Amino acid sequence: MTHMTEERREIQEHAREFTRREVIPLANKLDPERADIPMSLREKLAEMGYFGILIPPEYDGLGLGCFEYCLVSEELARGWMSVGSIIVRGNLLIGSHMMSEEQRKHYLPKMAAGEMVGAFAMSEPGAGSDVASISTRAVKDGDSYLVTGNKYWCTFAKEADFIILVARTSKAPPERRHLGLSMFIFEKKRGEFPKGMAGSAIPKIGYFGMKTYELAFDNFRIPAENMIGEEGKGFYYATQGLECARAQTAARAVGVARAGLEDAVEYAKERVQFGKPIASFQDTRFKIARMASEIEACRQLVHYVCDRIDTGERCDREASMAKYLASEMAEKVTSEALQIHGGAGYTTHHAVERYWRDARLTKVFEGTSEIQLRVISDQILGRM
Repeated sequence: MTHMTEERREIQEHAREFTRREVIPLANKLDPERADIPMSLREKLAEMGYFGILIPPEYDGLGLGCFEYCLVSEELARGWMSVGSIIVRGNLLIGSHMMSEEQRKHYLPKMAAGEMVGAFAMSEPGAGSDVASISTRAVKDGDSYLVTGNKYWCTFAKEADFIILVARTSKAPPERRHLGLSMFIFEKKRGEFPKGMAGSAIPKIGYFGMKTYELAFDNFRIPAENMIGEEGKGFYYATQGLECARAQTAARAVGVARAGLEDAVEYAKERVQFGKPIASFQDTRFKIARMASEIEACRQLVHYVCDRIDTGERCDREASMAKYLASEMAEKVTSEALQIHGGAGYTTHHAVERYWRDARLTKVFEGTSEIQLRVISDQILGRM
């Protein structure tokens, strides 16, 4: 059975054309400048409906599935991985599925329209994949909570219109550290940090287009009504829906790898050495054949995972496999693409160095490769 229906092919083609026309020229200009994704592009993404792919129609979204989400994400990431990532900040951002009906009516239509784009503050200097070790505290104070602590790796925090925050509202025994975490949402003015909250951009070697921040909270007040779901259930809310998030990250990795392959093919046809295009050399041809094969294998695994997600089948193991294999593949393929470019690939005159830098990150965010291997091995062998 083919996963690609006519409707999905049309969605894919529209996203591919949009990327070719709108994303790639901007990426080639702005990434070397380490500039942010401009508002003009965000508005065009909103017009295409890309911030609301997963949001139900009753909240003005497209109501599509993880499959369509990943099709679009691959195409956007082929142009600039940051653009493939910014749409995450609308499409049922982590925690959105547990909002109250009142919160959903307030936020989801604006998220779908791209009017409100969010950020997610969970990781800390001492708590990355080990979510249970979160130490940022939220202490009840009348009809509010006072938040104190630090967050790390919060991409888009300053530019966001709202932030979803995970903080500890109660103590828990060491063996049950995941208990006592709660989730909050609060609005903020775009481009500013509110009183009681400060942030500084983290210097990165890639993933430009969106800045990533370290945040500091000093008795930052959040109304109690801004809690998402039940108190103490934040860990579960944060880890639900990981299958779709990991599939989407895998799709972004496939997109970045495809960019490397496509540029390498064009360069190999144009670059002449010893009187012949390097595309005529067997080593170059075999490199490209291996690259294309590995990309397609990962794409098909992503599509399989998406299909299972959309039909309600459990696939946490397969989602981790897709994320692990696609991210490892993306780093390898973009490195090979750079190698085909030779010395030119190690300059900023060619976009291949951008793909290489961005591909490396896919092995780290949304759960490192090591975390994915732990999930997979636990499924096969049982937990240690």
